[in-house]
Amino acid sequence: MYRRRTCRRHVTSRQRGRHVSPPPPEPHVGPYAHPGFSATRRGARLARLLAAHQLTEWSHPHGTEAHDTVVLVVAELATNAVLHGHVPGRDFALSLSHDESRGTVRIEVTDTHPAQPTQRTPSTDENGGRGLLLVDALAADWGVQDRLGPGKTVWAECVTGGSPI
Repeated sequence: MYRRRTCRRHVTSRQRGRHVSPPPPEPHVGPYAHPGFSATRRGARLARLLAAHQLTEWSHPHGTEAHDTVVLVVAELATNAVLHGHVPGRDFALSLSHDESRGTVRIEVTDTHPAQPTQRTPSTDENGGRGLLLVDALAADWGVQDRLGPGKTVWAECVTGGSPI
């Protein structure tokens, strides 16, 4: 017995002759968190790019002092997580929160390595070792806190405008 197969073809509004635009997405106003970036250079770069995008969503466009400061601090903390906080098979996480009333952005980078970061003063002929010096110079405040599970969270708060801390 032959059975006729019916096929429902999805017809879009454009195919029906009328074009309906979807509503624009709502801007993200709450905290931003990404649960895991690979602990590689590419992961650190992606963390920096996503932070830059989020700052633009929070009305701190590329080229402003607040944008450039926060992006540089994210880049340094993410690079430290990759270079010094790397545990094979584990990622690092990034969290950003914007407090408009205080005029700050809080950056948190979490990794699973147990060692605490140390700020040091490298000699003039060393190629590295200046990341936390930059964070200390650019951020209004920064520190390290333990986290649930292995590792630590390195955080920094940067002034974006409004009333400074």
